[in-house]
Amino acid sequence: MLKDKIKADFKEAFKAKEQIKLSVLKMVNSEIGNAEINKRAKLMRDGKTENVETASVLNDEEVLQVILREVKKRKDSISAFESAGRLELAEKEKAELAMLMVYMPEQLSEEVIRDLVKKAVEQSGAKGEKEIGKVMAILSSQVKGKADGALVNKIARELLG
Repeated sequence: MLKDKIKADFKEAFKAKEQIKLSVLKMVNSEIGNAEINKRAKLMRDGKTENVETASVLNDEEVLQVILREVKKRKDSISAFESAGRLELAEKEKAELAMLMVYMPEQLSEEVIRDLVKKAVEQSGAKGEKEIGKVMAILSSQVKGKADGALVNKIARELLG
């Protein structure tokens, strides 16, 4: 499981005294814990109190969603820091992003994304940029975690525009 790999890497970073990696993995573990608490609370609200502890443990896909959120935060921070001229902070965020990307599935190339978008446009029958929602609905499950949503959206707009 992905969660177990993160915990093992955390222990390894702790023993090796790798402060940046340790910090990133500590934050990821914390976010995973928060997501499990939120899942547990939702289960309780829905009245599913049986085996709530085991049911609230995140599966690999849910852990990947947590990591995806953290990757997005890092990318947003990098662009904000670079536009503000804070290059030292941008470099720190880039280092953290690189550590997070280790846990992400292999990213699709722009060429592969372009092919997927073309197929989705054909499948949806979308004729213009106003119908981009149809295309993105088809693509979202195919590229989730494997491609940057902004890039997918940009390519879809190019092909529909």
